[in-house]
Amino acid sequence: MSSKTTASSVNTVQTPENENSLVTSIVLFAVMMALFLGAIYSLSFLTLGNPWPMAVCLGLFALAFWIPQTITGRSDSAGEH
Repeated sequence: MSSKTTASSVNTVQTPENENSLVTSIVLFAVMMALFLGAIYSLSFLTLGNPWPMAVCLGLFALAFWIPQTITGRSDSAGEH
């Protein structure tokens, strides 16, 4: 009988070790959303004679996606479960 496993030991789910807490996740989301909205807001200053708002938009937009995927390491968390 000792070779059988109980149902509770089979159904346990372990969270990834590098999972952020709720507060950290909310702060990261707020910062990345601010970068994204700043990129959109910079387009309001775009004219044909001034290309810098588009450069700022592309830079902020790239940072809003690059930071979570590389620095915070969230791009490789899908296969951990």
